[in-house]
Amino acid sequence: MKNSHPLEHVRNIGIAAHIDAGKTTLTERILFYTGALYKIGEVHDGDAHMDYMAEEQNHGITITSALTKAQWQDHLIQIIDTPGHVDFTIEVERSMRVLDGCVIVLDGVRGVEPQTETVWRQRSKFNLPALFFINKIDRAGADFDHVMTTIGKRLGAKPLPVTVPLVEKNAVIHLIDRCLIQFDGEHGEQVTREPCEPALWEQFADYRESLLLGIAECDEAFADQVLAGEEPEPEKIWSALRTATLKGDVCPCFGGSALRNLGVQPLIDGVIKLLPSPLERPASSAFLPDGSITPIAMVNNQPLVALAFKVQMWEGRRHVFARIYRGQLKPGDTVRFSKPDGKVITEHVARIFDVDAAKKSRLDLASAGDIVLLAGLRHASTGDTLCHPDHPVLLERIDTREPVLSLAVEPASSSQEEKFLEVMEKLQEEDPTLLFGSDPDTGQNLLRGMGELHLQIIIERLEREYNLEVRTGKPAVALRETITQAAEATLLFQPPVELSRKEQLKAQVTVAVAPLARGTGITTSLVPQLLPEGSQLTPQQQAALDQGVKFALGGGPLEGAPLQDLSVTIRQVELFGPLSTVEALTSATARALRKALESASPALLQPIMKAEVVVPEENLGAVLGDLQSRHALIQDTERTIESATIHCEVALASLLGYTTELRSMTQGRGQFSTLFERFDIF
Repeated sequence: MKNSHPLEHVRNIGIAAHIDAGKTTLTERILFYTGALYKIGEVHDGDAHMDYMAEEQNHGITITSALTKAQWQDHLIQIIDTPGHVDFTIEVERSMRVLDGCVIVLDGVRGVEPQTETVWRQRSKFNLPALFFINKIDRAGADFDHVMTTIGKRLGAKPLPVTVPLVEKNAVIHLIDRCLIQFDGEHGEQVTREPCEPALWEQFADYRESLLLGIAECDEAFADQVLAGEEPEPEKIWSALRTATLKGDVCPCFGGSALRNLGVQPLIDGVIKLLPSPLERPASSAFLPDGSITPIAMVNNQPLVALAFKVQMWEGRRHVFARIYRGQLKPGDTVRFSKPDGKVITEHVARIFDVDAAKKSRLDLASAGDIVLLAGLRHASTGDTLCHPDHPVLLERIDTREPVLSLAVEPASSSQEEKFLEVMEKLQEEDPTLLFGSDPDTGQNLLRGMGELHLQIIIERLEREYNLEVRTGKPAVALRETITQAAEATLLFQPPVELSRKEQLKAQVTVAVAPLARGTGITTSLVPQLLPEGSQLTPQQQAALDQGVKFALGGGPLEGAPLQDLSVTIRQVELFGPLSTVEALTSATARALRKALESASPALLQPIMKAEVVVPEENLGAVLGDLQSRHALIQDTERTIESATIHCEVALASLLGYTTELRSMTQGRGQFSTLFERFDIF
């Protein structure tokens, strides 16, 4: 579908949520009602339009973000359906980076869940205006008011109701238009609007009042009208609500059930009326080669600026998803981009595609505001800024996260070793949170990822997509190391002449280390007292000290794991004239720092997960006992009539294989989700 719409009629939105909240089901309905699909696909049947990967269909979850488009009321909606599982959070992060607004889907029973909080933080990072769709409102235990409360309590947002579900009538009450909207037909495609009867409206008057007062807190003129007892016209309410939404002051909420075809069309109206066009978003900022910052206006008549936000192997060939922020792009154009190491690369864009989930169609031109697929770029990767060769700029890169779980993996046959290494390189290009390399101690090939499911999906893809049979070991948790007390060490480096290339080397360095708070990282400082007094370090000698620190921090003293949360201070450097070469200073610093680390009571840090476990009420005692045996720190337990939700912190190592055990304890009815919290001593 070629984007022929003016930018003010374009909405680039993402649909995001906790796993199993109904994102993909909602997207399917949006596509059906807008005419982009003629048939609704269901996730539970494995035929959802947006879940096109075999692994997505087999597991019944979204694994990779998928792009599609739909038209509604002379507007074009470009939609990215994102995964809900924490293992694939990079897909949400890089999607949020290129969107203008989002719809966050909540389970009508559970409300805000752990991954919802992660999604909200990612949304907040890019200041995206957001709507909430409170889904599954037809389920037993669903509570629209409770979910609104959790939005305010756990996300710190200000939810305002717009449509309130009336499940018994298969309808919603529209609080702005003051009407009853019913959904009939096989798939809820027949929408009937009628004025709300006074007796029925009286039941929802409090919702209307909370909506108006919520808007009034953000708009003085609107507040004067409401407080004067006047009844605002719907157009004024929409306008004031839109302004508050775009500022991020409020989040409009729509209730319904995507699976039961209830309340989706009013949400689509809300996307058009309340979320911004690309022109209404603050201009992106980019760095010029001299380090200055320049705004990037979303226009077609200036040099190209685009962001590559995802790499995907499509039909065995490398493709790059990109968002055009300025200018236009045609097949055959040359683009320039800089890698994180400063290397500049120039390549030609061979083809440009419009994308609809698993389908692509060629385009002759991509313009500002478009999200497109590019072929022919062999070296562009996630976060690279594609720009005109004569007008280099650099947009902010996309953050990635460090893997927390590793798996020993090797091809079943030595004859497939070369192909195996080639495929692993391709998969790492697709997924920045996936790392592959050999363990320096054991020589094993280790595949590192964000969790058990993440690694499982990769192994399945190796076998299905690339016909590679592999052998795997047991998952191992990625550890970190730190220190628990301050220490200082002095080391005189003076190796025998025969070990120092027939020249005498000599240098003495004193290094102090101290622990820092969790999540602080590593700080280094150079405040040396130089001996002999009055001498000064040359730039080469300072670089040698820095290099020595870098060498020593390459791995901790316990298991060689990466170090974090400590400070390093070089307190004293003793020079011995020409004997204190760069090599001597580097070695003395590295050894002094290693000695200080060994004396500072080093400790292992494990990934600590924030977990939420939902179980039937009758199984609560057994599950709590099991979690306590895993040394989980129970923070809260919420109970409803039928189920209980346990909030806790627990080491990732204690949760390996937990899914199977939880199902066994709860006869298959329990489920849990985790979110990486921090590395800590456990």
